[in-house]
Parts: sequence; C-alpha cells; structure tokens
Amino acid sequence: MRSTIDSVTPETDDKPDITPQAELRHNPTSFLKLILLGFSIVGLPLIAALIYSAIRIDQLAEQSRQTIYQATEITHGSSILIDEIIVMERSVQHAHILEDISLLEGYFQAHTNFEKTAIKLMEASPYLEQQLLLEKLQLLEATIFREILTSYNTPQNLRDLLNQFANLLILAQNFSTENYRIIGQKINEMSEMALRTRTLVEWELLILIPFVILLALAFSVFIARPLRQLDEAIYNMGQGKLSSAVRIAGPENLKYLGSRLDWMRRRLLKLEEQKIQFLRQVSHELKTPLSAIREGTNLLAEGVTGDLNKKQQQIVDILQTSSIQLQKRIEDLLSFSALQADKVALIKQRTNLAHIITTVLKDQNLSIMSRKIKIDLTCPDLMLECDKQKVGIIIDNLLSNAIKFSPQDSCIKISAIQMDQTIQLDVIDYGSGIDITDEDKIFEPFYRGRSKPNSHIRGTGLGLSIAREYALAHGGNIKLVKHGGQGAHFCLILPIQDPEVQP
Repeated sequence: MRSTIDSVTPETDDKPDITPQAELRHNPTSFLKLILLGFSIVGLPLIAALIYSAIRIDQLAEQSRQTIYQATEITHGSSILIDEIIVMERSVQHAHILEDISLLEGYFQAHTNFEKTAIKLMEASPYLEQQLLLEKLQLLEATIFREILTSYNTPQNLRDLLNQFANLLILAQNFSTENYRIIGQKINEMSEMALRTRTLVEWELLILIPFVILLALAFSVFIARPLRQLDEAIYNMGQGKLSSAVRIAGPENLKYLGSRLDWMRRRLLKLEEQKIQFLRQVSHELKTPLSAIREGTNLLAEGVTGDLNKKQQQIVDILQTSSIQLQKRIEDLLSFSALQADKVALIKQRTNLAHIITTVLKDQNLSIMSRKIKIDLTCPDLMLECDKQKVGIIIDNLLSNAIKFSPQDSCIKISAIQMDQTIQLDVIDYGSGIDITDEDKIFEPFYRGRSKPNSHIRGTGLGLSIAREYALAHGGNIKLVKHGGQGAHFCLILPIQDPEVQP
C-alpha cells in the first residue's frame, strides 16, 4: 500500500532534477573516473613499496658486484705479487751462486711487474689495512732494489739480501691472508644487508597488505553505494513503492541517471493515479445499471410479470447468479481502488471471531452445498478488537478461494487458536494447490496464477491482495504456508487488541 500521491507539475514531470554545482565539485564527473581513482589510490602504496624494494635490491646487487670485483682483483694481484717475489728471489739466488750479473735481468723484470701490480692493488683496494701492508711491501721491495743496485758489480754481496726476500714473501702472504679476511667480512656484511632487506620487505608486506585490503574495501563500499542505491530504487519501483524520491549520491553521470529514475517514478505515480480514478469511475458507473438488472431479475423471479415456465426460471437463475458474481467483482474493484488511494478506514469493535466465521459460512453455504464440500471447523470463542466487516471480507476471500479450487466431495479445514496476543486462523483445502512459480506472486493485484479452478468462474485476482491489505491494516498479516501435502494452506494472523492503543 503506497502513501498519498505527490503532486506533479509539468515542469518537474518532463525534466529531471538538476544537481547543484556545489555538490558536483565533491564528486568525480563519471563512474569510470571514480573507479580509476579508487584503483590508483589502492595501488599507490603497493607501487611505492615495490619501487623501494627494487631500489634496495639494486643497491644490494651493486654492492655485491663491487665487492666481488674488488675481491677478485685483489686476490689475483696478491697472487701475482707472491709469484713475482719468488721470481725475484730465484734470480738473485742464481746470480749469487753463479756470480753472473746478467742473470739479474729476470729480477729487474719481476721488479717492474711487482711495482705495477702494487700500484694497481693500491688503487683497487679501499681498505686501510691492505693499503698499509702494500706500503710496507713497496718500501721493503724498494729497499731490496736499492741494495741490489749497490751490489750490482759484486755478486758476492747478494747473499745477504736473500733473507730479506723471505721477509718480503711473508708480508705478501700476510697481505693475501688479510684479503681473505676482508672478503669474509664483506660477505658477512652482505648477508646481513640481504637479511635486513628481506625483513624490511616482509614488514612492508605485513603492513601494506591489510592497509591495501582496508582501502580496497572502503573504495568498494564507496563505489558500490550509488549502484546499491540505483538497485534499491529500481526494486522499489518494481514493487510499486513510488512514494520515496530517488536520490543517488555519487558521480555526476549516476546522479543524472538517478534524476531520470525519479522522473520516471513521478510519471508512474501520475499513471497510477489515473488508473485508480479510472477503476473508481468505471466501478461506480457499473453499479447503477447492475442494480437495475438485479432488481429486474428479482421481479421476474418473484413472478411479478407472470408465472415462468421451467426454462424461463433457469434463465432467471443464471441471471441472478451472474449478477451476484458481477456485483462481487465490482465491489472488489471498489475495495482495491480504496486501498490504493489509502482510504481504508477501520471501524473497530470487540467481536467474536467464531460469529464472523459462521456468518461467512452462511453466505457461502450455496457454493459449499453445490460442490458437496465438508467444512471442518475448529474455533473456540476468541474475542478480538477489529473491523468486523473487513475481517469478514478477509475470511470470505480465503474461503472463496479454497472452495473454488477444491474438488467435489472434498474437505476444507478451518481452525483458529490464540497465541500470546495474536489469533492465528488457518484455512486448508485439498485441491490442486499453489504452483511453485506462483508462490511469490499470489498476493499481487490481478494475478490469477497458473492453477485452474474447479469451476468455470475465474476471479479478478484481487481477493488475496485485498485480504492481505486489510490484514496489514489491522496490524496482522496473511502468508502462504508451505507444506508437503496436497492443497493450499493460508494462515491469517491478527492482533487481539488494537496495536495503537495497547499499553
């Protein structure tokens, strides 16, 4: 049941609402830009962490490369120094033993190679310990070289220099040992740096992953909100809930779509009002000629114009039955129009439910007897505060529906019980039942379902809709109870007292 129809002017009926510019400045101009912005903000921390990790790994790789290069150069150079010292010692030793100065040519060549290698090592090594050892090596080798030049013409004096080559060799070996120590130290430093880099990356992931997930969830909610609003607006329009205006908060193009939906809502409201007015007018227009038809039929049936033969009496009976059915259809249309226009007025009074059910059964007695249906009624004296006429219409519609779909010689079970502050009335028939595809639609106006009644008369599809609206107006409800047996089971729930005046 919808609320009072909004007044619609031609200007607002033909044009969507215009969103103020001040509000648009705080939102993206399109849904695509909103998605791109969300992905950018969510991906920015990951990109920054990736770049930082790449820089750290690159620094580690560069330091490793330089360390390996220096270690290789120094190791190769120290090996050359040792080899050149051995060559120099052997040349001096041969020159001394053979007393041949010409044999010192090998020494001078090894001396030149030694100096070049020492200079390269001095440039390649950034470590102070190695530079001090190299300076000692160069100084001792230079001293030996000067003494050899002094003893050049006296090979016998070269014997005293052989011991100095042993000291030179020890220094070169110490330099090589120091190089291996420094290499081990640098390897340990690189391992520690790699471990720190790994720990840092793990902490970045540990912090960033939940942060990014929270950002993604926040933007998902922010992005999904206008879509959820659109979906809710479309669902409400499909359900006939047209009283609430459609307002979409989000990008400009979605707001525009929301304004178009609101325009459509107002148009549907106007069409709904026109439909209700049409039904009301047609129903009232039909009542006058129908009253004349019923009055004329009653006069014929009473024999005012003369006695009727058997065939004429059958025709009059058909006219009476059809006029009663037509009057009920017109009354349904009038009730439906009143419901749609929110003109349901309840006149509540203290009433016995059993009396209402008995009255309805008397009204339906002809249909019950014609179909030879047995009524299994279980209803104690239950008092409730309600509109007696409206509750009678509810029960009449439920009973009429059960009779219509019940086969010959079947049974309809009616039972009522009190549960706390409510009364539950169950109407169960053993007919064809409700098709599974109709279970969610049987309370919609003008929906008649797939199941065919066991009579030639088909209703308007308003009975159950009107019954539910009257039940809701009383603060109760009607629902279809699913059960494994044959037939249909409807459950009516009504409060014992008026909910508005309960303490």
